[in-house]
Amino acid sequence: MSDALSAINNVIWSDWLVYLCLATGVYFSIRTRFLQVRHVKGMFQQLVHGEKSASGVSSFQALAMSLSGRVGTGNVAGVATAIAFGGPGALFWMWAVAFLGASTSFIESTLGQIYKTRDPLTGEYRGGPAYYFSRGFAHTKGAGFFKVYGYVFAAVTVLACGVLMPGVQTNSMATAISGAWALEPWIVAVGSVILLALVVMGGVKRIASVAAFVVPFMAAGYIILALIVVVINAAQLPEILSLVFRSAFGMDSALGAIIGLAVMWGVKRGVYSNEAGQGTGPHAAAAAEVSHPAKQGLVQAFAVYIDTLFVCSATGFLILSTGAYRVFSGGSEDGEILAEGGLLSASAVVGPQYVQAGFDSVFPGVGAAFIAVTLIFFCLTTVIAYYYMAETNLRFLLGNSSATVIPGLRTSLGRATTIALQVAILVAAAYGCVNTAADAWVMGDIGVGLMAWLNIVGILILQKPALKALKDFERQQKLGLDPVFDPQTLSITGATFWESYKKAGREKETARI
Repeated sequence: MSDALSAINNVIWSDWLVYLCLATGVYFSIRTRFLQVRHVKGMFQQLVHGEKSASGVSSFQALAMSLSGRVGTGNVAGVATAIAFGGPGALFWMWAVAFLGASTSFIESTLGQIYKTRDPLTGEYRGGPAYYFSRGFAHTKGAGFFKVYGYVFAAVTVLACGVLMPGVQTNSMATAISGAWALEPWIVAVGSVILLALVVMGGVKRIASVAAFVVPFMAAGYIILALIVVVINAAQLPEILSLVFRSAFGMDSALGAIIGLAVMWGVKRGVYSNEAGQGTGPHAAAAAEVSHPAKQGLVQAFAVYIDTLFVCSATGFLILSTGAYRVFSGGSEDGEILAEGGLLSASAVVGPQYVQAGFDSVFPGVGAAFIAVTLIFFCLTTVIAYYYMAETNLRFLLGNSSATVIPGLRTSLGRATTIALQVAILVAAAYGCVNTAADAWVMGDIGVGLMAWLNIVGILILQKPALKALKDFERQQKLGLDPVFDPQTLSITGATFWESYKKAGREKETARI
């Protein structure tokens, strides 16, 4: 089983996907004239001036929903893994893929807003790659192909977010909890199922409410304490930065031989963490109530910065400044030790234990418990976000048949399949707690890789509407207007929600916050 999963993962995460992620980020950065730099101020403004309604959540809530999916074990165990198998230079490539990926995130999230729709069962906004692939090409000769493409993406996302990816989160959480309080993994599994069930059965609004409350506090608290550790070890920062850059470009004598692994693991764990191009961000983006799609595109681009440049950097500097790292050759703990910081015990395994050891070096006896608590919040909110994405794509697959009543069961097809999905993700979360870390990560990587391949190729083809939206947004801003989107004036077809959008009706429905 493990060998088969690894073989599949090696095919999906070949060098081609690494190059595709980086090249796409470069391309969209150029096409958008580096909006990730030009519009930093606007990113903050959209968070403050967001709107919400009975159908959609506010921009801040959408950001929180997105971050609840982005900020997870990838920011803790993922960074440790990247450094262990790619060297300190992997941290640089995580930064690179985040900076470039912010433009990719803008494109995909703006498309998510342009082609969003209302859920026929709940009235809430739904959207994502499956929606923009099928709708964006609806009036072209390739309509049939891209309709199927959308269904394929939706099916892959249900599989990835509902089955393959949750186990990575709960596995790291169980490992950290076991290290802190010696609890058996099965106990963590039971507790996780209970907590997750209480939230996922409450719908999108409950998910948004939980995320908006939990994510800002947990991320800020983690960053602050991690930075305290870094400040205490501030004298080492110049050498750490030098080590990161030397390792990133193969100029370190001990780590020069693994420059390729530095790039691969940096990009791989960077995409896993910030999700730029993966196609997950557009789901949260589509749920937002905004007057122009580009507004939410900017918010989601900022989410990439928060995830990698802030949270992942805090973890990376903590690990390196405290010496809580060990670098292996061959991308495996079975490989030769190429370098180490000297803090870790011989029995320390790659993952949360690196970060726990780093915190413990400054706060003795507290580090293990703090990381365990942090991962409980990080991982559970990420699984909740996965459920929302899986449910959104399940709704897409069912279409209008969601309301069809199943004879003899007295329930709709949509409700029955939603319950089945809820059970599936709870089982996947529980299994992740007792699974091996290696298998859990491989399964997660397969899910991320499949989604990234499909989404990145698709948005490279369907980029024009997002670029038109950006140009229109900037034009209206220059005129001193609060940008309002009209797809017909931009010759964008398939945006059925926006075609029926009435500004007067929106003003009655929405409330400024």
